[in-house]
Amino acid sequence: MKISKQIAGEKFATHRHAFTLIELLAVISIIGILAAFIVPVLGSLKRREYISKTQAELSQLETAIDSYKATYGFYPPDAPSNPNYPLVNQLYYELLGTFNYTNSGVVYYQTLDSSAQPIPVGSVTSALGVGGFMNCTKPGAGEDAPAAKNFLSNLKPNQIWESYTNNGVPVTLLVASVGGPDPTYRPLNAVDLNPWRYNCSSPTNNPGAYDLWVELKIGGKTNLICNWSKQVQINSPWP
Repeated sequence: MKISKQIAGEKFATHRHAFTLIELLAVISIIGILAAFIVPVLGSLKRREYISKTQAELSQLETAIDSYKATYGFYPPDAPSNPNYPLVNQLYYELLGTFNYTNSGVVYYQTLDSSAQPIPVGSVTSALGVGGFMNCTKPGAGEDAPAAKNFLSNLKPNQIWESYTNNGVPVTLLVASVGGPDPTYRPLNAVDLNPWRYNCSSPTNNPGAYDLWVELKIGGKTNLICNWSKQVQINSPWP
């Protein structure tokens, strides 16, 4: 008799704690509803993170460009004759500063911190559309010739893209550290290669100064981060 009561009690406990199919479906529905609210919020937070980081990098570049202008009396030059301009530009080399050296009879440009792959002087025009770099220490120059300066000493590795090949010559570019961030956004046909665009020869938004911008593709929308507006411009065309 006691055994029967014990078995009956166990069955009762089992039935009491088990979930029915209807209860399981209800729980799944609630989880789905919560996910529908949470996912957009997480996406919005991620977008803000991408934008905030890129705006900080924009400010860093602006400070460097203004310091360059204060030193030389002009902004870092650009190269409209470059077929890939303004995506491919020499801003990295001008802001980091360069020097010349000779190896096996060939003269090269190298950045002051030696972070970039050297470029043969004879290849600079085909690579970047310029004859050389203004912020450069040239060997044998007179004492009155200014020495090159590094205006971007705190760059992080993910802010540069090494060895992008332009016209067969590897060059280094300044890029947004967040990448596309959408992997399908490939302005130069490579994942996460999203260079800063720079225009000082004919700026349309900052006459007499320069335009500096980058586009982020987030959630299928283009977010324009630029130096002529603090507001992020959604789906705005290039300047």
